[in-house]
Amino acid sequence: MSKFELKLPRMGESVAEATLTTWLKEVGDFVELDEPVFEIATDKVDSEVPSEVEGILVERRFNVDDIVKVGEVVAVIEVDGNDEDTDEGNTKPHVSIEPPEEAAARMANSPEMGKRTAEVEETVKMARETAGAPEHHLGASQQSSERFYSPLVKNIAQQEGISTAELDTIPGTGKEGRVTKNDILAYVGNGRADAMDSDPSKPETDLAKAQEASRPEKTDTTTAVEQPVSTVSSSGQHEVIEMTRMGKMIAKHMTESVSTSAHVQSFIEVDVTPIVHWRNKIKKTFEEREGEKLTFTPIFMEAVAKALKKYPMMNISVAGDTIIKKRNINIGMAAALPDGNLIVPVIKNADQLNLVGMAKVVNDLASRARENRLKPDEVQDGTYTVTNVGAFGSVFGTPIINQPQVGIMALGAIRKLPAVIETEAGDFIGIRHKMFLSHSYDHRVVNGALGSKFVKAVADYLENWDVKREV
Repeated sequence: MSKFELKLPRMGESVAEATLTTWLKEVGDFVELDEPVFEIATDKVDSEVPSEVEGILVERRFNVDDIVKVGEVVAVIEVDGNDEDTDEGNTKPHVSIEPPEEAAARMANSPEMGKRTAEVEETVKMARETAGAPEHHLGASQQSSERFYSPLVKNIAQQEGISTAELDTIPGTGKEGRVTKNDILAYVGNGRADAMDSDPSKPETDLAKAQEASRPEKTDTTTAVEQPVSTVSSSGQHEVIEMTRMGKMIAKHMTESVSTSAHVQSFIEVDVTPIVHWRNKIKKTFEEREGEKLTFTPIFMEAVAKALKKYPMMNISVAGDTIIKKRNINIGMAAALPDGNLIVPVIKNADQLNLVGMAKVVNDLASRARENRLKPDEVQDGTYTVTNVGAFGSVFGTPIINQPQVGIMALGAIRKLPAVIETEAGDFIGIRHKMFLSHSYDHRVVNGALGSKFVKAVADYLENWDVKREV
């Protein structure tokens, strides 16, 4: 036997640590190759950390809510082999890197997996006989599927007579929608059990109870995994809903920002009529040529990047009594998630992108943010933030600064309004497309003059848009 140290992997250049949010395995549990062992969170991105080997989890070195640094050993897994124990981490079993699909196929056909399958089948059979439940025969159709399943999930599916077609219908809660052990056990214990009750020709099955009945008692020196509890409770006419983990983090972050920075706001109304007409004229051609939609967002981001270049003292952060002037212009783009929370992907080196590049980056980050596929490094190192409150119909807003930055701009809704138009022949009333820019800044280090000049620079760039511009 040898021991493999499962470390917190590198998740991006700027990500140095993460919070351990959930243990998915207990000490004594068998861990399959590529099976998630624990979950971590970095600011606003959650990730599962899978095992690089198969074996028995023998040690958990951190508890839930502990902060783990990249490279630290989080768990120790005992694997088959002739090497001596490596508690000092000097040597480790060799782990070859291969695609998950090939690894699954190799493991499913290996003698060790066959032995493991036989052991599980015998355990389930004995537990069912003890409980008086009939044995469920194996041999369900297992056609090929484009969806990846771990060997453990396939094992359980085979034991329960679940075909690949039926397996494909089970919702997955793992990374990228992967079906986990808990997903298939819940399906067997709940949804599929209900279906079987209506079909007397199918025997009753409860794999979760069978496994629990046959599992030996374990001892664990770390805190036990918290059991899921209901997040909603009723009290008379009221409904009490527990905040999500992300909601709690956002609430804490916003409260700390208000107590840290002296928030002050400047507002300016912008005539964006030239931009509206220019975009309407070229957006179809742009999409056909680039394969990307041209929204207003990349145009606004370009304007903010130019203003940050002109006023670098808005591209700073505060650390105690010192000011850190940032060399890179990295603009955070607040994006709404389907659950109502917000996440802020960052456009790195925004001042170096042309409008085509900006449009591609904005669309990519927005799309992956909605699908919860952002990498931890993509929500780090922002130097200034922009939020589009106009997307929800707001005329303007007073956003809270995203610490440790010193400024954030809210983009209001673009509206058609009557306006006075000045010409050499005199003034007249016309219909114009207008919007408000709301600039919140930290009055500890940004005075009113700089805060106002900055938002005015953004407005000037937008109002002086070159309608003959080609992209």
